[in-house]
Formats: sequence, C-alpha cells, structure tokens
Amino acid sequence: MSEAERVPSPAAPPAVAAAAAAAAPEEKKGKEPEREKLPPIVSAGAGATAGLDRGSKGQISTFSSFVSTVNQKKEAAENRSSPTHLVFPNIKNVRDLPPICLDVRQKQRISVDAGSSETKAPVLPEPVLPVQPKTMKDFLEDVEKVKSSGDWKTVHDFYLTTFDSFPELNGAFKKDASASFNTIEDSGINAKFVNAVYDALLNTPQDIQKTVLKGIINSLLREWKGPRTKDDLRAYFILLQNPQFNNTSTYVIYAHLLRQIATLVEADHHFLVHWFKKLSQKRFKQLVERLLQFISLRLFPAKPEEFPPISKCSWWIPSASKVLALLNSANSLVHPTLIPYTDFYNSTLDHIDLMEEYHTWQSFGNSHRFSFCQYPFVISIAAKKIIIQRDSEQQMISIARQSLVDKVSRRQRPDMNMLFLNMKVRRTHLVSDSLDELTRKRADLKKKLKVTFVGEAGLDMGGLTKEWFLLLIRQIFHPDYGMFTYHKDSYCHWFSSFKCDNYSEFRLVGILMGLAVYNSITLDIRFPPCCYKKLLSPPIIPSDQNTPVGICNVTTDDLCQIMPELAHGLSELLSYEGNVEEDFFSTFQVFQEEFGIIKSYNLKPGGDKIPVTNQNRKEYVQLYIDFLLNKSIYKQFAAFYYGFHSVCASNALMLLRPEEVEILVCGSPELDMHALQRSTQYDGYAKTDLTIRYFWDVVLGFPLDLQKKLLHFTTGSDRVPVGGMADLNFKISKNETSTNWLPVAHTCFNQLCLPPYKSKKDLKQKLIIGISNSEGFGLE
Repeated sequence: MSEAERVPSPAAPPAVAAAAAAAAPEEKKGKEPEREKLPPIVSAGAGATAGLDRGSKGQISTFSSFVSTVNQKKEAAENRSSPTHLVFPNIKNVRDLPPICLDVRQKQRISVDAGSSETKAPVLPEPVLPVQPKTMKDFLEDVEKVKSSGDWKTVHDFYLTTFDSFPELNGAFKKDASASFNTIEDSGINAKFVNAVYDALLNTPQDIQKTVLKGIINSLLREWKGPRTKDDLRAYFILLQNPQFNNTSTYVIYAHLLRQIATLVEADHHFLVHWFKKLSQKRFKQLVERLLQFISLRLFPAKPEEFPPISKCSWWIPSASKVLALLNSANSLVHPTLIPYTDFYNSTLDHIDLMEEYHTWQSFGNSHRFSFCQYPFVISIAAKKIIIQRDSEQQMISIARQSLVDKVSRRQRPDMNMLFLNMKVRRTHLVSDSLDELTRKRADLKKKLKVTFVGEAGLDMGGLTKEWFLLLIRQIFHPDYGMFTYHKDSYCHWFSSFKCDNYSEFRLVGILMGLAVYNSITLDIRFPPCCYKKLLSPPIIPSDQNTPVGICNVTTDDLCQIMPELAHGLSELLSYEGNVEEDFFSTFQVFQEEFGIIKSYNLKPGGDKIPVTNQNRKEYVQLYIDFLLNKSIYKQFAAFYYGFHSVCASNALMLLRPEEVEILVCGSPELDMHALQRSTQYDGYAKTDLTIRYFWDVVLGFPLDLQKKLLHFTTGSDRVPVGGMADLNFKISKNETSTNWLPVAHTCFNQLCLPPYKSKKDLKQKLIIGISNSEGFGLE
C-alpha cells in the first residue's frame, strides 16, 4: 500500500490516548489488501440512491426526485452553463476505500504539533479560483429582501453557484481568493460567512436545499487524480459543517463525505485537526453530536428501510469514527478543551455487545477488522468499567480453574479457599501483615479477594474487605507514616522523595489500587491527575525490564495540581521582564530537605555552575518540574506502578484516559442525592415514615459540602461509584436508642443507623454534628 493510500492516525498529545490510538498497520510491500468498492451512486443502482429514495419524508422529502432524473441530465453535463448538472464518472474509476482499522495497542503518542507544515506534505499549486462577487453583507441583505418580496431567485442562484464545486466553495468563502493559506493555524476561511450561509439554508425552500445537496454530490463524485490541494481540504472542512446532514435522508451523501475525509493522507489530517480546533465551541459541539447521531442511527435505525443494507455500507461507521478521532485530537490541543472529553461518549454503545467488541480488538487488532475499542474515546466510562470487570472476572475464573485442575491432577482434595485470594491480617500489624500476605500470594492476586481479621469471627461478604481497604489506606497515607506528603493547598497526596532501602510499601499501595479496581471497591484516595497519567505511561508493562516506567511529559499545569504556589512562582519567573540572572541569582541546582538534612541536586551536568538566564529559563523550569514529578520519586513511583499493574495487567487499561482511571479508583465527584433517595433501602423504617421524610428534606436541602460529608460519613468516601448512586447499596436502619444520640454509620456496609427523631430541626442538628465530626467518632 502506498503512503498516499495508507489510512493515517490523527496524532495527539499523551493525555488523549483515544485520538492518537494508533497508525494503521502497514501492509507487506507488493501485497495490496482486499478492499471494499465504493457503492455506485447511480439511478440504476440499488446502493446509495436507494438509500436516498428510502429517506425520511421530512425536511428533504423530495430529494430522490432529482436523483431519478440523472440519466436525462447526463446529456447536458457537458454544458458548463448549467453548473448543477450531476456528472457521474465511470464507476470502475471510483477510488477504493482503504480499510479503516486503527490499533490502539500501538500507542504512537506523536504530537499533532510535531513537525512543521512544510515538512508534512508538499504544497501543491492552487488552481485559479472563480471570483465570488457577494460578501456576507450582500448575502444577508438578499436574505432580508426575501422576507418582503418572497422572491428567492437571487438567494437560489447564490447557493446554486457556491455549492457547485470545490473551487466555487473556495471562491465564496476564502478570505482572499489569491492567497494560498498553506499554514495549519489559518484555514483562510471566512467562518462567519460560512455560519451565516448555513444558518440561512435551513430556512430556505426545499428546491434550494436540494440544489445544495446536488452540488455536493457532484463534488464528491469528481474523479481525483493525485494528492488533494489545500483548497480541497478547505472544501471538505466547509461541507462537514452542513447542518443538512442532521437529517437521515442525507446520510448516504454524508457517509461518502466522511469516507473521503477519513481516507485522506496523514498530512492532510494534520491540517484539518488544527483547523477544527479554531471552530467556536458551538459549531465544534454540533459536529461531534452530528457524527455521534450518525453512528447511533446506523447501529439502531428507527426505520431500517431508510438506509442501505448494513452489508453494503459497512464502511459508514469506521469512516465516521475516524473523523471523530480527528475532532478528538483537535479538542485535546486546546486548553481548556472546547468541550469535555465526556461529550465524545456515545451512550448507544452501552447497548451493544461490548465484550465482542473487546475480543475482536484483542484478536484482530492488527488486521482490517473494525472495533469500537480502536476508538475508545467514544466508549463511556460505565461501558469501559463493564469491559474491565468482565475481563477481570474471566481472568479470575481462568486462574481459579487452573488452581483446581492442578490440585486434582496431584490427587489432592480440592478446597474452596483455593479459589480466592485469602488475606489473614492482624489489626495491630495491618501494614506488615498485608505486605507479607500479598508478597506470599503474588500468584493469587487475580482471584476474588476475601479478608479475615485474626482472632475475629466473621464471614467476609464484602464488608470486611472494604474495612481492610479503609483501614490500610488511612494508615499508609497518615503523615506520620512518611510515605506520602499531604499538600493542603491542593488537598492531595504526593509521593515522598525521601530515599529508603526498600520501596515494597509503595508497591503495596499500587497493589491496593489494582485490587480496588479489580474488585470494584471505591477508595478514598486523593492523588492529583498527574499520578494517573504516570500510571498509564506506558499502559502495559514493557517487556524490556530496563525500559523506564511512570515517566511522562509534565508541565506547570501538572505541578499546579500538586504545589500551586511553586507553580505560580515558576510561571512568574517565565514572565519576568527584568534580568533573571542578576535579580534571581539562581543556577540549575535545586535543594531538598531529607530528614533534616539539606541536599542539593543538579538539574543537568554541572548545573551548579550554570546560571539561570532569560535565555535558558524555560529549560530550567521544565527540568525543575521533571525533577519534582518524575526523577526525584522515580523508584517510589516505579514500585507503585508495578504493584498496580501486577493486578490490572490487561489490555483493557489501554482504553482508559488518566481521568477515567481516577474515576474507577476513587469514584466520580458528581453527586445526585435524588438518585440516592430513589435507590436507598430501609431496615426498620419505611420510606413513608416521618423520620425518613424529615431526613430527605434535610439532606436534599444541604449545600454540596454537607452532602459530601454525609456520603463520606456513611460510605468512607465522598465520591460516587462509576455505576452511580445505585451501586452504593445505601441503607438506612432504625437505631432503637435515645433520640439524644447522634447517628452512627457502618461504612463497611454503607449503612446509616438513624434514631427516630421526632422533629426535623432535631434531626438536622444531630445529623450535622455527626457528619461534621466523624473522624474517629461514630464510625464502625
């Protein structure tokens, strides 16, 4: 496959794993893969035209009428005085579609910014564009005149000419028809004019809308020879914003537009990505929503007869997914992003066979078989959790089955305990016992976890496991323990840079986090987002043991999430207008206190003799941040990394963004107390009892901080599991004690024991006292 034919992968920064998922696999030289043919769009065929004929009878209800007259108009195609005539090339010459199948596992994290536009692709000479005499002001005046005259001829002629071909589109919307605009930062398009034309289009008569679609068909059916010019890219960029593509009757045309964009070379995608990021938030979001709707309706059409058979348009969804990947890359280049990453989620995918998608990706990742797992940014966190859980369950079952087979093969009597990771620990030696047990039973980490406290009767039905996690996390993260430093300004923990002889306890913390994800336990841990970015660097343990792990690109934004004051100081240094060398008198050397001793570290060889100047201050700041977040804690974090991946070593991790790993470990910060009310269970109370009605009146009226305190009081964490409040299994039990008592919580069972208070005022007062002073009090 030639370089021009290979399907490119939109490159993106490391934070966006999904968009830069992978480059398309290379084919062996001299061997062309078998590809689908572009379905012919001709009146005699049953392909795309049939799809248009079966279109909805809504806004573009009579669109099929002009397609049916194609043969009659072929004779007039040579007459360029009628630019709207459809010209259909010989279908044998229609370009093939290279297979779109990107493999996330390759993880080529190449920045979209890497390389200048000049090195990306040769700049082809642009053709002479037709002159468009109308300006946006002229167009809007013509539209306004229609309101009084009712005569659409002038407006019709504008749309007729403008959408007739790619050169006409450029002639109309290019800021300067004589300028080349060959840079990635400026598309050269008058965006306001494009928006005005499209906003007016939906309010025009049907014949004008059909004229526009007819022109688009003409343009898409043009027989391409050689690489695309930048004017061609501009035309694709403009056409993709057409709001007519919200209508299912236009989906056949939309699909062909997406296909042509998807199969552009990587250099062209590079331009489009940077142009996309310049769109307004509103227009960008519309593009994303339109593509997501297109995928959803192709998967689950309201009227199946609207579209061609899936066997004839299997390339629709891969093409749309590829274009979505370009938009996702563009979104990641903007800080803050144009839209939240969650806006790329397609909830429709929650209703397909996700494990089949996952296994397809696992088995055929390097082939040309499509799977949504190649584009994980469209899969919701809830769907990813299902994939990870089921993958974990299958691994648990597999390992337990192997243990059973080994036991039987040695003619030993099977024991049910062999199917679990059984932890026996003493409360008085919690950390050391846990470390010993996990080290000894390293081969059993992927079995179902069960915990027993020595000297205590009780069967672990989930409560003891959660208690073990809670107690262990509290002890390890206590400031006196010295493993982690709590930063009050950012309300988070970070790894202590103190050197020690054994980093096994950091490995224990990693194993704990892995077990929590593996066993669907939400932990009350406060790590900054940077930690989860490092945890996925790389997402799979490298086979070469000498390969560094937990090292990622870090910026002042990452440092600000941990040490905001220091980050602010470094930002001030970067923007300082005076003489840095004379005023700051700093060198490429930093100092840290370790056990009362001040130690110095050079940020680069001979750093203590290299002054920080206006010219090298950017290098100084970058090296300083890299030292703080990567190098100074490398051994601690490497142990933590290996601990986590010893439990969660799964390709499913490659589907996750760092933010999603945090949500899986710690839960979501978004609270919905009404959802909690609907899912709450009662023991000794009924939901209609006066005390319960008082309780919900009070809780629903709480400010967010008190609602979080209540959740922390009753569950041990102020965050919500990925599955929502229903997954908490929250229970309110009647506490047959004096109403002078405060509420009591059993955090291991997410249970609140509530005395039968007689008044709302008394309940509110006691509840606020209880949840506001719960540390070491009222918790069992």
